Amino acid sequence: MTSPSPALATLAGGCFWCLEAAFEQLAGVERVTSGYAGGQVANPSYEAVCGGDTGHAEVVQLQFDPAVISFRDLLGVFFTIHDPTTLNRQGHDVGTQYRSAVFFHDAEQERVAREVIAGLERDRIFDDPIVTEVVPLERFWPAEAYHHQYFRRNPYQPYCMAVVAPKVAKVRKSFFDRLKARPA
Repeated sequence: MTSPSPALATLAGGCFWCLEAAFEQLAGVERVTSGYAGGQVANPSYEAVCGGDTGHAEVVQLQFDPAVISFRDLLGVFFTIHDPTTLNRQGHDVGTQYRSAVFFHDAEQERVAREVIAGLERDRIFDDPIVTEVVPLERFWPAEAYHHQYFRRNPYQPYCMAVVAPKVAKVRKSFFDRLKARPA
């Protein structure tokens, strides 16, 4: 019996440095690529996306093994590490590029995303309504190379210390049983 092929998930929840650093901690997540989705401009640059004129969101595209971690489980982490109730912002990061979105790859991902959101709202997990978009992925554009593994390469950069590190710590604490084993 062969294991299932790796699957893809594309998520937007603020700065992609935060999402990348958080998701790369998880067992079953084989690769995390920062990039852009949801816009109208081909091959956008970071500067253009930050200008707010391209319509793109900063996203991470996860390649994961669904036999180890499910899309539903990834969404559980996603909704824990960002605020899905703030329109076009995460903390001090403001603009449509920082919106909350699930860019689904197929009908099953759309169904699961809508189900998870409905459950969070039914259980009143958040005080305010969830504004996360659930939209089909039309195109993913990888970010420039200097954005990849940004936190790992720049842990003492002030933004990383103030914003990214607490999210990584939250994942390590909240999802301890889902972390990748560290080499001895």
